[in-house]
Amino acid sequence: MKKSLIIHVITPVIVCLVCVGVLVTAMIKPYDKLKVYLNIAFMDDLKITPDGSTQGLVIRENEIKEDVPEAQNVSDTGEVIRPQFAELYAIIKSDKFSVDVPVYFGSNPELFERGACQSSGSVLAGEQGNTVISAHEDTFFSELTSLGEGDVITINTNYGKFTYTVKKLIEFDKSDNRYVNPTDDTRLTLYTCKKDILGSPDGRIGVICEPAEKMFYTGEVQ
Repeated sequence: MKKSLIIHVITPVIVCLVCVGVLVTAMIKPYDKLKVYLNIAFMDDLKITPDGSTQGLVIRENEIKEDVPEAQNVSDTGEVIRPQFAELYAIIKSDKFSVDVPVYFGSNPELFERGACQSSGSVLAGEQGNTVISAHEDTFFSELTSLGEGDVITINTNYGKFTYTVKKLIEFDKSDNRYVNPTDDTRLTLYTCKKDILGSPDGRIGVICEPAEKMFYTGEVQ
């Protein structure tokens, strides 16, 4: 009788714990996506003045055409439009990202608050060589680790749309320049800081992507 009573008491407790475990697991992914939006919203509160300037830095906020009309003339060859330092010139999109990532040309603390930053020493999307882009791991590149080999990434600019596929996952130290140096082949390198419970800022993680399609606009984008 005593044994039966214990079973009747313990069984509901076990069932309850299992249900809680399932619920927590189901909430992890939605929470991760919510965290991305919350972190970016927090960074928005820290953005610089609306006129786009602080201590002499002029930030140019361009409207990037993400959906090009079917009537737009395109070609697999063309010319890039070189942006000025601190100019918004591209948008990174991926099915694995909760948000589209704005890309500014050049690196600066204020720019990292607004989006990803492209190294001014790297080539622009659509050019031959290594296009190197980085962002904070707790905001715009918080979901970079969700990318795997074969995943598709697109970079939209006002001179064309460029599609890449993830070829390799990388991990390196901040003093290791092999992945960010110029290359003879055409590639896209995305990276961010590696999360570390000890708070070490030295680790970097990212992806190397190979070009899949080039679409230069040969006429004015409507």
